[in-house]
Amino acid sequence: MQRSTDVAGGPAIVAQAPCRADLAGGTLDLWPLYMFHPGALTLNFAVNIQTTCRITPLKGKRIHLRSLDTKKEEFFPSFDALRAARRFRLPLAARLLQFFAPREGLLIETDSESPAGAGISGSSALMIAATAALARFTERHLTLEQMRMIAQNVEAQIIAVPTGCQDYYPALYGGVSAIHLDADGIHREAVPVMPEEIESRFVLAYTGAPRKSGINNWEVFKAHINGDRHVFRNFERISEIARAMHHSLSRADWAEVARLLREEWKLRRTNAPGITTPLIDKLISVAARHGGKAAKACGAGGGGCAIFLVEAGAASRVATAIGDNGGRVLPLQVARGGVRLWVED
Repeated sequence: MQRSTDVAGGPAIVAQAPCRADLAGGTLDLWPLYMFHPGALTLNFAVNIQTTCRITPLKGKRIHLRSLDTKKEEFFPSFDALRAARRFRLPLAARLLQFFAPREGLLIETDSESPAGAGISGSSALMIAATAALARFTERHLTLEQMRMIAQNVEAQIIAVPTGCQDYYPALYGGVSAIHLDADGIHREAVPVMPEEIESRFVLAYTGAPRKSGINNWEVFKAHINGDRHVFRNFERISEIARAMHHSLSRADWAEVARLLREEWKLRRTNAPGITTPLIDKLISVAARHGGKAAKACGAGGGGCAIFLVEAGAASRVATAIGDNGGRVLPLQVARGGVRLWVED
């Protein structure tokens, strides 16, 4: 990895956080939608597709931002210059720097194993990694929940629409999560399902970059707030499905999980027709002929990734069929832990 010539000589701080695949209850995690559906929760699991932030102290006051996966760079003579700026080539690092206000020069390098626009919360995971690294660099002692709030609020500044909370919890904790959305706050519960069961029964495939992230969710959000009865009824049922799937996952009742996944996908398609694409529909049909039991687009859809629940022993067969028909199968391993931070000499 290329290094700046004015490194100050101090140790680099590195943080890494995993992406996620969502199963049920998405969009309800946008405040205040879940307040209208008591008992709302979202279900997801962390996938071992990692995002990384490395911070290296520099001599003087210069700020250097570098994204390794997008091959973009940005320079500022000082933090004051960055704070005064209004537009950025690398807004994720820049906006977080505006919040943390470092007193010395630094190089921030970010990287993501997630394909562009994959819908597996690559940006949110990277927000968590960068928040953890900057907190350490600026000697801020933050709880995991404080990191979630900072990352979520700063990401809303970047994408200019409301952000949901669910994407940050897999990055923070790893594993399989039920995220309860209650009036007294948000509470994450670990779902007692073996990671190996998830890994043997799901296939994750990339179908191409979607439109701007968040647009589908924003359109549905506005319809709900504006009193669209169809959207409200759909989300009432989606909330019920998420609660039922939580119980089914905990019992490893995979037939019921598949039925609920199919029902949720059907409802989401009527909420936002742009959530699917011809390729997603084709791959779901192809998977069904080779052992696929249910499927859905990840995140806001419109492209990105789709996740497929398959019958026992069919994962390899389904993955081959998806790859033969235009999908790019991604490795699916449940990330056992969340954000990690270490110091490099």
